[in-house]
Amino acid sequence: MPNDRVIALELEQEGDLTDRQQAYFDKCVEKLGMVPNVLKAYAFNSAKLDAFANMYNDLMLGDSNLSKLEREMIAVVVSSVNRCFYCLTAHGQAVRQYSDNPELGELMVMNYRAADLTAKQRAMLDFSWKLTETPWAVDEPDRQALRDVGFSDRDIWDIASVAAFFNMSNRVATATDMRPNPEYHGRNR
Repeated sequence: MPNDRVIALELEQEGDLTDRQQAYFDKCVEKLGMVPNVLKAYAFNSAKLDAFANMYNDLMLGDSNLSKLEREMIAVVVSSVNRCFYCLTAHGQAVRQYSDNPELGELMVMNYRAADLTAKQRAMLDFSWKLTETPWAVDEPDRQALRDVGFSDRDIWDIASVAAFFNMSNRVATATDMRPNPEYHGRNR
């Protein structure tokens, strides 16, 4: 696959970006110095781009008791189970950024269990791992373990929603051979 391609599929562009979508891409360039390839991948279809961006922004940036770092940690742990190159690269960088700790970002990618985590973070990530690897086995004791370390039922909803979103995103990224922007590799090291 040539280096300038975002995904392995050749999807026909179904229209131009709306003014709002172009403004969103411009904001990405202003804040990140790039448009993340995942957004470029969805840009072939305006409705799909909006659906993806709206859900991502709600889960990762919206109102929640989970910090941005915790949400990124969930994204990385789910992506680690799924071995999703795109999300491990992009969200591993986000963990490095939000934690100001390059080692933590790498541990999240490789083996979060080796990281120095709080009991609350560990429970959250154990739940996310199980929800990804064996979702049919999640039951009340798993939810209670989260409550026992201080998570509310609303927090459990948010943990599950972030984990579920990244399971979907990992599968699309892997199926299409989505490649991360090169900029992610060297940031926050």
